[in-house]
Amino acid sequence: MPETEISSVLREPRFVVKKFQAIAQREGAGAVVRRSIGRFELRYFDPFLVLDEFQVTAPGGFPDHPHRGFETVTYMLQGAVTHEDFKGHKGTIRAGDLQWMTAGKGIVHSEMPASQGTQKGLQLWINLSSKHKMIEPRYQEMLSKDVAEVSKDGIKVRVIAGEALGTKSQIYTRTPTMYLDFTLKPGAHLQQPIPFKWNSFIYVLEGEGVFCSKESSPTKPHYILLLGSGDGVEAWNQSSKLLRFILVGGEPLGEPVVQYGPFVMNTQEEIDQTIDDYEYCINGFENAKH
Repeated sequence: MPETEISSVLREPRFVVKKFQAIAQREGAGAVVRRSIGRFELRYFDPFLVLDEFQVTAPGGFPDHPHRGFETVTYMLQGAVTHEDFKGHKGTIRAGDLQWMTAGKGIVHSEMPASQGTQKGLQLWINLSSKHKMIEPRYQEMLSKDVAEVSKDGIKVRVIAGEALGTKSQIYTRTPTMYLDFTLKPGAHLQQPIPFKWNSFIYVLEGEGVFCSKESSPTKPHYILLLGSGDGVEAWNQSSKLLRFILVGGEPLGEPVVQYGPFVMNTQEEIDQTIDDYEYCINGFENAKH
């Protein structure tokens, strides 16, 4: 790959170390997802377990299903979904809204279309460290109007988590995480710092972007780019249309991962216990019977 031009902001810009397209597949009850993390090309990218770009139309959706040991971040791009859990917590997430759910010791919930037409969004699963896997569940929810947003030099960013262009998110990340939704106008050039030891990736939503080296081939929608080490990333919009992508980074946990569907623990014994807890409605799943 050509060398990145010298940056006045980034001393060690990151390069793309892996790139592939997320292919559409069926999931849930009639939903379609493009899974880029959590599939055979990329089972795990510490601390990230799953990244899905999903679309769903009624009567399809994601009926009752459990989680334990990680967090889910649902970010709506179009339409709306209604969610409800086994403790009666419910609500509707609309375009631009955000739900950051810490499943902890146990959640059973559903996510179903709340309006006509096709609902689209992103769902990211973030692993929890061993000391946090069995904490009490909690939610952080934010309406679109309350998501931190700033524009500068042809760049607009919605700060879901972390910081960009001097603006910080109010979301608390138990596993240190940045989640940035960038839109670049034609001709715009971005330089975004990333903590040096964090893993990070880009997922393109709209348009075509050039990343890490100005001479690189443009990347189209539904592609994920895993970034190597460095202190940040550069991006250019050399096209005539808007470019939109997410940049996500997180501090690696460096712990064993044993996953059984929606349960993510550190050992097989913990997975076996989780299956028993869910089956017998104990240790956090008491309300599952309802």
